[in-house]
Amino acid sequence: MRVLVVGSGGREHALAWSLSRSADVDDLHAAPGNPGIAALATCHPVRADDHAALSSLARELRVDLVVVGPEAPLAAGLADELRQRGIAVFGPSAAAAQIEASKAFAKDVMDAAGVPNARTLAVAQPPCVVKADGLAAGKGVWVCRTQEELDAALRAAEALGQPFHAEELLEGPELSVFAIAAGETAVVLPPSRDYKRIGDGDTGPNTGGVGSYSPLPDTPDEEAAEILETIHLPVLRELARRGTPFYGALYGGLIRTEDGLRVIEFNCRFGDPDTQPLLARLESDLLPLLAGDLSTPPPRFSSRAAVEVVLTAPDYPARSDYRGALIEGVDEAAATGAIVFHAGTALLDGRLATNGGRILDVVGVGDDIAAARTAAYDAVSCIHFAGMQFRTDIAANV
Repeated sequence: MRVLVVGSGGREHALAWSLSRSADVDDLHAAPGNPGIAALATCHPVRADDHAALSSLARELRVDLVVVGPEAPLAAGLADELRQRGIAVFGPSAAAAQIEASKAFAKDVMDAAGVPNARTLAVAQPPCVVKADGLAAGKGVWVCRTQEELDAALRAAEALGQPFHAEELLEGPELSVFAIAAGETAVVLPPSRDYKRIGDGDTGPNTGGVGSYSPLPDTPDEEAAEILETIHLPVLRELARRGTPFYGALYGGLIRTEDGLRVIEFNCRFGDPDTQPLLARLESDLLPLLAGDLSTPPPRFSSRAAVEVVLTAPDYPARSDYRGALIEGVDEAAATGAIVFHAGTALLDGRLATNGGRILDVVGVGDDIAAARTAAYDAVSCIHFAGMQFRTDIAANV
């Protein structure tokens, strides 16, 4: 099969890496891709938000499947345009992608489906969470435990220029559970856990994610099937009932409270960075699932653990445009056995350089979380670029 991966980040590199291992993928392409993806696929200088150019590229390449990584093109209708041109695509329609693109829509769907989620507050007062209604690249959520934090969150939310609301602050360990869906049927993947705040000890502002790991000691892989039944499938049925069936990755961001699992948010695509450890553990072929064949045997995952550490720019998340700093040691890191996914890189005069906010995703694999964590940080120690920052406590004390 010919496959085109749309996007340029660490998630897309991980998807391309997993697809490149499939015996049935004989021609892999990416748009626009990045230097890491270029080692696996033919990259084309077409932006993920250029729907007309992507459609033309897919037809020119005669691809059998387009895999859309980022949420913004999906919310803007890329999957609809591709399907209208007769091109198979992994990703939901714009109508179904509202499950991420509009928090109000998602709450309405969850309430109709009977899926427990955070209660909306009529008046914002701490402790609470302030959420932008639309897409904000993972940075539209503010946890407010004090009035000072709430005042700052309200100013930041207003600055985005879109609706926002306050909801109750749920307490407990968070987890991510992905379902690969085709209408009202779905296959679930094991839980993973990501780290959203920039600083050790969960301090500092929220980010798009700076680390993750799988499996979870507090939510074994086997529990994913029950989560699918109680969380994802009711939402998929409700979306189908509304005439907006969901095809793609339905990402449930969940929290385990004293009252049980509740939904923090749904996303309409694979998570970044919490997909990377899952694909590092995947032993079976990803392609049939992305191609919509959910009748195949369920995906197989290794019992081994994977831990990911994200290397970011010095001013991230305030800025995501750190460009031109040369990156050293990626080959040495890979030589340790770790997997290094490119998240924000480019070539500068033939040398690898920074090109974003999250720069590299370093994944270590081991017999348990502790061993995988050691593998990840050993590989991180090989890499350097000016201003490089990363959390030192990913998967610590697990």
